[in-house]
Amino acid sequence: MSFENPDRDKIGDILANAGNIAVVGLSDKSDRTSYMVAYAMQSRGYRIIPVNPTVDGEILGEKCYHTLAEIPEPVDIVNVFRRSEFCAEVAKEAAEIGANVLWLQQGIISQEAADIAAANGMIAIMDRCIKVEEAITQHGRSRA
Repeated sequence: MSFENPDRDKIGDILANAGNIAVVGLSDKSDRTSYMVAYAMQSRGYRIIPVNPTVDGEILGEKCYHTLAEIPEPVDIVNVFRRSEFCAEVAKEAAEIGANVLWLQQGIISQEAADIAAANGMIAIMDRCIKVEEAITQHGRSRA
C-alpha cells in the first residue's frame, strides 16, 4: 500500500493540539532552513525542543539535546531535518519516547520510517514543511 499523508483537516488538528515539537537536526546557524522553520514555529507559540548531537548549549533559547531519548518531557511531534537514509533510525527513537507524530520535512521521504511510525501507533507526515502547513491550516485559529 502506498503512503499517503493525512488530509489537511487532520494536519490542522495535529498542529492545533501540538505541545512540544522536537526538531531533529535543528541547526544553530540562523541561515539554515531548519533554524528558520523552527524560529517561525516558535514565534507562532509552539514549544520547540532542539535535537542535534553536535550542539552543546541552546538553540532559539531552548536547551539542545543530543538525542530524543535525553528529552525529559513528552514530545508530540518529532520534526525531522535529516536525510532520508537517517529517518528510519529517528522513527525508532521517536517510537521509543512515545511521540505521536513523525514529521519529515519537505523533500524528505522514507517509506521505512513511515512503516516504523505506523507499526508504533504514530502518524507519519512526509515531504511537507511544518511551517507551510501551519500557515495554511492554522490561519484564523489561535494558539492556546
